[in-house]
Amino acid sequence: MPPARRRSPSAAPSPDISPADYGPHGSPEAMRQFAQYMQQGMAMQLDAGTRDLLRQELRQELRQDLRDEIVKELQVELREQTRAELREEIKQEIIEAEIKARVDAGLKSRIEAEFKACVEAEVLKRLRVYIKEMEMARRRQFGRSTETSSAQYRLFDEADALAESSSDADDQAELPEENTRTTPRKPAKPRGKRQPLPADLPRVEIVYAMPEDERTCPCGCTMAEIGESVREEIDIIPMQIRVLRHVCKRYACSRGDSAPRTAPTPLQVLPKTNASNNLLAMLLTTKYVDSMPLARFSNVLARCGVNAPRQTLARWVIGAAQALQPIHNLLRDHLLDSPVIHMDETTVQVLKQPNKKTGSPGYMWVQKGGPPDKSVVIYDYDPSRSGKVPLRLLAGWQGYLMTDGYEGYNAVGRTEGVEHLVCWAHARRGFVKVVQASKGKRGRANEAMDMIGRLYGIEREFADATDEARLEARQSRSKAVLAELRDWLDKMLPLVPPKTPLGQALGYLYRYWSRLVRYVERGDLPIDNNRVENAIRPFVVGRKNWLFSDTPAGAHASAVVYSLIETAKANGREPYAWLRHVLQRLPYAKTADDYEALLPWNLSALELVEEAIRA
Repeated sequence: MPPARRRSPSAAPSPDISPADYGPHGSPEAMRQFAQYMQQGMAMQLDAGTRDLLRQELRQELRQDLRDEIVKELQVELREQTRAELREEIKQEIIEAEIKARVDAGLKSRIEAEFKACVEAEVLKRLRVYIKEMEMARRRQFGRSTETSSAQYRLFDEADALAESSSDADDQAELPEENTRTTPRKPAKPRGKRQPLPADLPRVEIVYAMPEDERTCPCGCTMAEIGESVREEIDIIPMQIRVLRHVCKRYACSRGDSAPRTAPTPLQVLPKTNASNNLLAMLLTTKYVDSMPLARFSNVLARCGVNAPRQTLARWVIGAAQALQPIHNLLRDHLLDSPVIHMDETTVQVLKQPNKKTGSPGYMWVQKGGPPDKSVVIYDYDPSRSGKVPLRLLAGWQGYLMTDGYEGYNAVGRTEGVEHLVCWAHARRGFVKVVQASKGKRGRANEAMDMIGRLYGIEREFADATDEARLEARQSRSKAVLAELRDWLDKMLPLVPPKTPLGQALGYLYRYWSRLVRYVERGDLPIDNNRVENAIRPFVVGRKNWLFSDTPAGAHASAVVYSLIETAKANGREPYAWLRHVLQRLPYAKTADDYEALLPWNLSALELVEEAIRA
């Protein structure tokens, strides 16, 4: 069956308007009707597919419009819902913030109160520590330097205090018998007794006799001498400066057969200067024994009309020290032969040190050793305080080394053959400071001092005993005290804050305990380092007067001279008499035996003094 033919749409009715009405000059009604006609005609001409396409476009437009409306409605609804939820959240946050603020306010006030209380307690604690440190510093500055108890005699008093406590019997000094040479160890001087003067001092007798005309008795006879009364008084001859004119006679053969000869003169230590050997001995004595700066000695010479500037005196000192260097080297050899050496260091300011700022401190390293009859004291200057210095000074030596707790000695203490001991006086010193600051109140530091005092009591009891007897006492008695002290130390360490003065003293004792107790191993080992501290004290006193050395050469010269003088004093020799003897014979010394003969223990103290007096 053939497909049906599509009917064509019927034609749109023609408008009832004449063609003359068309165009731009036509009437409006004609124009409206013509437009309507054209629309109807165009609509009839569209087919069904076009209408479907238009329908879909319209559907999409309507769907998009509906979607936009729905989205807007949903957005409005969601906004309202979100606003309500946020309102509840904000309300809850405000409530929580208010609660937190009130809680924080109460907690803050409580914390502030607790913090304030803690701060006040800490401030009070630190204030007490500072007050104690200030008291200790003031005691160090103005108090007694001795660490002995208050029951012992005072070592230094003002002149007015001594004069006030003395009597008329103290106005004279008791002199010894002329045949007295040495005085044994004597007890403490009772009050009112006179100290005798050395019998080897020269005595000048001044005899007072009555004139003959006054010896006549009222009865007419002449009085006979029946005795005498002797009164001795101390006199002094001021230092005199004189010029020694060395006149060397020259001799020649009258025939001219030989060259002229000149009489020899005594050799001088410094031949290119006009300083005699005696003057050099006095210069070294005044500077290094009497602690007189060179400027003051220059003023002393100037009062006698001699112009010797300080720079000239300094060159003389350095030149004399260079000449004395062989004796210093020989003393070091004797020191290194000692099985026990004490060592300590102290500062010295050297102005012109290479590679260091002006005013940087240098160091004097002091060593002491040898038996009592051959004690040796050696000073060495070094700009450094590092542990390399003791290693250099004690290179090759083996024995027992006694020092304080300075860590710079640890390196040499670890050297093979060196046994390191630590000084009990330094360990005791921390407790002494605590006791001194306690103003008489007995505390834990007193307990430590009592036990350390028992150790020293055993040492005093056996000071003059043999090494075997002292070793037996240390093993049987000192060890028990050390065990008791160790138990006490272990109990105190957890109870005392480490930064307090008592805590620092306990810490020092704990750190060096193994080295402190080693002195009980032998009878000849020292308990402390006081021997070298006593030898270093003259240098510290002199440093307060001359203040500094200008160059390292001057510091080294001071080390050499201090070594010789302190060694002479340690062996009972008068420094000026010994230096005078040495400087007179030093230019003639050529061999090691010549220098050995000049050492203090090879010279008689009495002969040295008599030689100085005869001069």
